[in-house]
Amino acid sequence: MSALLQVRGLRKAFGGVQAVEGVSFDLAAGELLAMIGPNGAGKSTCFNMINGQLAPDAGSVVLAGREIAGRPPREIWRLGVGRTFQVAATYASMTVAENVQMALLSHHGKLFRLWPRAASLHRDEALELLAAVGLRDRADEPCSTLAYGDIKTVELAIALANQPSLLLMDEPTAGMAPQERNALMQLTRRLVKERGIGVLFTEHSMDVVFAHADRIMVLARGHLIAQGAPEAIRDDAQVREVYFGSGRLVKAARAGDAR
Repeated sequence: MSALLQVRGLRKAFGGVQAVEGVSFDLAAGELLAMIGPNGAGKSTCFNMINGQLAPDAGSVVLAGREIAGRPPREIWRLGVGRTFQVAATYASMTVAENVQMALLSHHGKLFRLWPRAASLHRDEALELLAAVGLRDRADEPCSTLAYGDIKTVELAIALANQPSLLLMDEPTAGMAPQERNALMQLTRRLVKERGIGVLFTEHSMDVVFAHADRIMVLARGHLIAQGAPEAIRDDAQVREVYFGSGRLVKAARAGDAR
């Protein structure tokens, strides 16, 4: 199976500090790949180079046969890369549907044009996206009335507005209760499998990682030290050493196996 995303030899230094050192990996369509590692491992730097927020010093990022390394985030978004953020943010005074419509207007190149009533544009498309994430019945509520878990779900609908082939999720379950975390990731898994979207996500909750990732890659001090199926990562001696002391990895792996 050919890879949707191919990352080769990605490098980034800040002054004399090598944040990412020769990271390479593939991601297939319909696959959920988790990127984990302790603080300072290089996860955010690697993630932001793929998204275009940082230009790599060296290396290649190829999406569906097209090089995207060094391109600006907006151009990468237009090439089919969706993004969610660690801290979800929506327009609180706008309705749920209007928030999704804003993303659709941008996707269709209408955001900065003059229209008599933008609120009527792409509403049906917005409602379809909200139905897909289970929020159709809350379309006309202001986002300010939603619980944080629902805001995260609206953000997922917004991320799907540009019909992405690749979805980047930065700490998708941060700030959520355990039940909400698993519900969001189960929803994400269903949608990406149905639509053939590849997902790369960073996550500190190891229970989420081991329960929902198809594969896991582990960074430490800018190096990719392991990648593979969750069970292989759980039993990897070097990975266990990186997480040694907290017990998080082993406990989370067992919790994931129990699901």
